[in-house]
Amino acid sequence: MAAPTRSRVRLLTAAATVALAALSLTACNNGDGVRDEGASQQPSKSAPADGDSGKDTSAGSTTGDKTGSGTGAGSGNGTGATTKPKPQPASTGKNNPTASTARVTCNGSTVKVTAQSVSRPVNHMLLTVTNTGSKRCDLYGYPAVRFGEAQSVPPVIDDSQPQAVVSLPPGQSAYAGVALSGGDDGGGSNGRTEKTLEVFFQGRNTNDGGPGAKAALPAKGVYIDDSLKVTYWQQSMSDALTW
Repeated sequence: MAAPTRSRVRLLTAAATVALAALSLTACNNGDGVRDEGASQQPSKSAPADGDSGKDTSAGSTTGDKTGSGTGAGSGNGTGATTKPKPQPASTGKNNPTASTARVTCNGSTVKVTAQSVSRPVNHMLLTVTNTGSKRCDLYGYPAVRFGEAQSVPPVIDDSQPQAVVSLPPGQSAYAGVALSGGDDGGGSNGRTEKTLEVFFQGRNTNDGGPGAKAALPAKGVYIDDSLKVTYWQQSMSDALTW
């Protein structure tokens, strides 16, 4: 009895399957089923407007906006970086007129004095003053000479006065002549031999010339008398021995 029952179940199952297939075909014939639409189409991009090549122009318009008003507030009152002055080398005196052209009065602290006997004119002696300092010095007036223990200054020969004050750069020399005696005509008096000589200087105001300087005389000394005279300071040796 079991075999006929199983056969009946199989027949019922097969009949149900056939019925479901018939219903599916009916649905397809009514157009409600799935249709073959062919190959799927990709969505097309929209054509660029106004014949543009299709490139993105957003960057171009952005640049336009940036350059349009870029210089608006850029020219304000800013002064930029401050320029510091270049350091100047310390001064050496070469370019300093005050240091290089400063003058002092020639005196015993800035000059060396020598005394030399000469053959012409007779009974004359030549004084030479050399600037041994580092600055230019001025020789005012004439030398105030003192032989031995003399208490007075010999007079000057007026005609020997130069047109300008003699000025000595460092290392340069000036001159003055000394008429020691009246010579062979015996015009002088109180003649004597002296072995020491000191020379004093005049300043701008005559009496502020500073210290004097000693000048060596020959070992035998020099003969002088009361006709002793001197010249003004001269720029050249020949001018000093003219009188």
